[in-house]
Amino acid sequence: MGSAALRDAIKDVTRWPMRATVQEMAPSQASKLFGSLTFNDEVQRSRLPKDVYRALRRTITQGEPLDPSVADTIATAMKDWAVERGATHFTHWFLPMTGITAEKHDSFLQPGVDGRAVAEFSGRELTMGEPDASSFPSGGMRSTFEARGYTAWDPTSPPWLLTNHNGATLVIPTAFVSWTGEALDKKTPLLRSMEALSKQAVRVLRLFGSKASRVYTTCGPEQEYFLIDRNFYFARPDLINAGRTLFGARPPKGQEMEDQYFGSIPDRVLACMMEVEAELYKCGVPVKTRHNEVAPSQYEVAPIFENANVATDHQMMTMEALKRVAPKYGLACLLHEKPFAGVNGSGKHLNWSMSDDLGNNLLDPGDTPHQNVQFLVFCAAMLRAVNRFQGLLRAAVARAGNDHRLGANEAPPAIMSVFLGDQLTDLFAQIERGAVKETKQGGILDTGVSVLPKLLRHAGDRNRTSPFAFTGNKFEFRAVSSNQSIAFPNIALNVAVTEALDYVVTELETAKKKGQKHETAVRALLRKLVKDNKRIVFNGNGYSEEWVKDAAHRGLLNFTNTVEALPQLLEPEVVEAFERYKVLNGRELRARYEVKLETYNKTINMEAQMMVLMANRYILPAAFQYQTQVAQSVAAVKAAGAQSKESRRALDELTGLIDAFRTRTQKLVRALDNHDGSAEQHARHFRQVVVPAMEALRDAGDRLETIVPHGMWPLPTYREMLFIK
Repeated sequence: MGSAALRDAIKDVTRWPMRATVQEMAPSQASKLFGSLTFNDEVQRSRLPKDVYRALRRTITQGEPLDPSVADTIATAMKDWAVERGATHFTHWFLPMTGITAEKHDSFLQPGVDGRAVAEFSGRELTMGEPDASSFPSGGMRSTFEARGYTAWDPTSPPWLLTNHNGATLVIPTAFVSWTGEALDKKTPLLRSMEALSKQAVRVLRLFGSKASRVYTTCGPEQEYFLIDRNFYFARPDLINAGRTLFGARPPKGQEMEDQYFGSIPDRVLACMMEVEAELYKCGVPVKTRHNEVAPSQYEVAPIFENANVATDHQMMTMEALKRVAPKYGLACLLHEKPFAGVNGSGKHLNWSMSDDLGNNLLDPGDTPHQNVQFLVFCAAMLRAVNRFQGLLRAAVARAGNDHRLGANEAPPAIMSVFLGDQLTDLFAQIERGAVKETKQGGILDTGVSVLPKLLRHAGDRNRTSPFAFTGNKFEFRAVSSNQSIAFPNIALNVAVTEALDYVVTELETAKKKGQKHETAVRALLRKLVKDNKRIVFNGNGYSEEWVKDAAHRGLLNFTNTVEALPQLLEPEVVEAFERYKVLNGRELRARYEVKLETYNKTINMEAQMMVLMANRYILPAAFQYQTQVAQSVAAVKAAGAQSKESRRALDELTGLIDAFRTRTQKLVRALDNHDGSAEQHARHFRQVVVPAMEALRDAGDRLETIVPHGMWPLPTYREMLFIK
């Protein structure tokens, strides 16, 4: 990108024509807008016969198998509703192990005997599809000659309409399995894990006299993302192909002034946000919050809590809407965990809890937690879950991009720990001592200003460095990365908590059989849970060197990168838990390990090749051009009979840096020539050899950026991308 092109790009940014504010998001119309493109409960009630509607609701709310005899009736009603709103096609939308969504569109239209076409949609078309199973990542479960796979309608996640100015498509959320019945997707094991957790949680509730018959995992994933101008995006081949900047010197100003967080949202960005919200509202996605995040040009959207399965689908829809709408405003949405070095990366904080079918949040402590024994049992079970399966939870968020993010700039460290806050930490300390007397209260906060109201102070502070923090009535899994599906982190949590709840209820049932009083057994179990798992509780600074040493002393795991973390998926206790609760069998779990490992290898290989390309085709030509200019200047001074040691030194330093850059480029090329060995050997080679070579090359390239004149530098810089709105 030459200087003229860069100047033109900046002009285009500054004179971007603003679109009209989205009128559909006016408060008076928001309630009408919400769910208008969704085949939701209201539509089902109005369009289905009462017996069919009741059968479908039992499937959705109670998990009963859907009677195949009603499928045709549901399909016809769904098709009629969709066609009335402009739909011509339908698609089985699913979540393969690619990490993104997949869809194949089929027309409703069928040729009639009179040469005309009619819209038809059968129960079989609704409930079952047949995509090619060998063309998606399968971790060895499917080969090219074993291609058959099936999609199965998930009635618990509402269908919706994907619209544009040319029409609409009925989108049907589905699960994706192979001909052998093995899960090839993320939804199938998620649904299995939710059923497994519900079974064990209901067992616990029964011991406390609850009438609940089902427990749902619920979540509200916050989504962080960057928006930059598309002119800059298209001038950066690394952003286009890798999603992050592989080169880029830090600007004089980054986020040091702390003036971005919760700041005024730029008009163009706000207009884009409003259209994204309008699209999501129509599809029933309950987005609630929008604001500036900490890094320049970084933003966040967050929804209200939902059933974890629906929330997972809605989260994928949110990412797709952001990517689809941003170009309408001349923007590019960056969902990578670390698109820009030196400033905050982007996470997807997974707020997670459990609720029963009576509407009770099982992680709500109430006003007097020391008297809420049921809550204490569920909360203590969470400690066991994270402590026992810390390796699984770390592996669930292990990705090449997340390796750049974890451990700094408000992202949690790689060491898994639980932040409980002052109130619960004090309460659990009382439990360990054997006598629970009171709950520590926060009291009233006086601001010292008479006109301001007195504030109810929480009993504990927040901790932004904790990977797993209790935040009032839920846990926040902060290590999840911005562009990954929340499905597997949810699955990992569900399995870990299921095992913990199974342990809890088995211990209490055994005590009951021995004639021990319920209250006595619960007290003894709580004390044991706290004592056995207190090492996982940490309320301090997760970034400090002291914590790394302390965590090692406690025996906590510290996998600083993906290659170290992924083998945790194959640990015997992890495989045993997944198989015991019928979430994934050993073959299915190993397939996820293989896919994640392969994705890591492909990501690093692609990034490294892109670095070599950018080095040779962008940076070196600019550096050589400047080197020639400096050399000519030095020669001209010498020819005039003058001497300039500093000019000569500047040329020597520039030449030395260019030589180093060229040498490091060749070193990276040689590192990429290693093609022997297993996937594990490749991954270790990438981590131990290729990644350091990339870091060394970037260091030299970024130093060149600070020397080569701006008019010669071929790439938009951080200064432009992050600050020119």
